Amino acid sequence: MIKVSIKNNLKFKYILMNTWFSAKENFEFIAEQDKDFIAALKSNRLFSRSLSDKYNGDFISVSELDLTDKESIRGYIKGYDNEVMIVRRIFTNKDGSTGILNLICSDTDLDGDTVSTIYEKRWKVEEFHKSLKHNVDLAKSPTSTIKTQCNHIFLSVLSFFKLESLKIKHKVNHFALRAKLLIKANRVAFEELQVLKGA
Repeated sequence: MIKVSIKNNLKFKYILMNTWFSAKENFEFIAEQDKDFIAALKSNRLFSRSLSDKYNGDFISVSELDLTDKESIRGYIKGYDNEVMIVRRIFTNKDGSTGILNLICSDTDLDGDTVSTIYEKRWKVEEFHKSLKHNVDLAKSPTSTIKTQCNHIFLSVLSFFKLESLKIKHKVNHFALRAKLLIKANRVAFEELQVLKGA
């Protein structure tokens, strides 16, 4: 996907990833494309504060770094040759508990606040995928031919944008809109059923 984006002259500087893709091989591939990455990093990944510490095998786990929210530190993660920046994000979950997110960034000229701001843009993509899956049933296509599958994908994406327009207009999220539509559809169906029973 990255190669296709570059081939098609898509303008981008950063590749944002969750922990599933935070592998040395991906970091190396992105660096070879002359791009930078910002990724969530598992807390058990090993980090070294300096090149000499790295060569001496002096590593600590990322969870042991004493960082405040949006604070950053430069150094090296085990298995990857280039210098990186680690940024700590501390936030409060809906249930009141404290959450910690460690970010790794290959652009060491940035500060922690900028890295955090850039990474937050990834969340909109997550919302897009979640809504495609749960609200417009992209993955539940009963189709079997290429043409009908393409039609299903197109109509799913179109439905997403219709929901997005309604979300902006009514200031209600996609899940609440879907629930309202289902309630309304059930009410109309029930009323029609009563009419049919009376006929």
